[in-house]
Amino acid sequence: MKYANIVHAGRKQLGIGIGDRIIPMDIFQQVVGHHYAGIQGISELLDNSDLESRLISDFKTHNKKLFGVALKEDEVAFRPCAENPGKVVCIGLNYRKHAQETNMKIPETPVIFSKFSDTIAANDDEVPIPEVSNKIDYEGELAILIGKRAFNVTKESALDHVFGYFVANDISARDLQFLNGQWLLGKASPKFTPVGPYVVTGDEVGNPNDLDIRTTLNGEIRQDSNTSDMVFSCDYLIHYISKHFPLEPGDVILTGTPEGVILGYPPEKQVWVKHGDEVIIEIEKLGKLRNTFVSASNKT
Repeated sequence: MKYANIVHAGRKQLGIGIGDRIIPMDIFQQVVGHHYAGIQGISELLDNSDLESRLISDFKTHNKKLFGVALKEDEVAFRPCAENPGKVVCIGLNYRKHAQETNMKIPETPVIFSKFSDTIAANDDEVPIPEVSNKIDYEGELAILIGKRAFNVTKESALDHVFGYFVANDISARDLQFLNGQWLLGKASPKFTPVGPYVVTGDEVGNPNDLDIRTTLNGEIRQDSNTSDMVFSCDYLIHYISKHFPLEPGDVILTGTPEGVILGYPPEKQVWVKHGDEVIIEIEKLGKLRNTFVSASNKT
């Protein structure tokens, strides 16, 4: 299944993706004839397999009719597909070629850092460029949404704790990231973690460690890779992280970015993201995340 958090008819709702269209929950309920108590988003499905099972059953039963009344994506407003996560756990240098392009050693254990939940932004949101930085970079990433509590889980069982996967952009202010040895300042500005538009469930994604990932800047391909280049796989990351602290339903893991970031260019070719630039990140089976950057001086 493919889910989104949306606003339609002036209300926060769950959206269900069907092809290149979307069904808001109010329309879904009218078609299937069942009331779902006004489900407002994906968070209400986490760790609630009975509720999701009923949704899936109704979706399959009424599939043709639902497709006929589904809306175009531009008829709804997307909210972040992972709203208010308790943890945003990020993995650095997790693609071999990315580590090489930045002249850093391929890590022997996962490099873990975090971002704040209030950096989360939605598909089509404008991302403000902070006045304190002039070296803004994109980082297209596969993200994991935890669906069941994971604490000290095995690698073999790790993916059983995943609700789904989505596209993310781990935006980085490089001049702030390397200012004092800790990466937080370069990662924590408002809307520096756009996500979405959809969360696609694990059964539909299949193997998350073999997905094409591509980033374009103003239509120019900048990152073009596959998650098979990750140093540490999705199942290993969940296993490793959960040995140190629990992952709760709604927590997010950003699994790292492939080569092609601006930081990896020779200094004379580093042209940083500026006002008006559009970044689109596409991951196989998950869709496209689109955001435009706006400088503080141009934002009203």
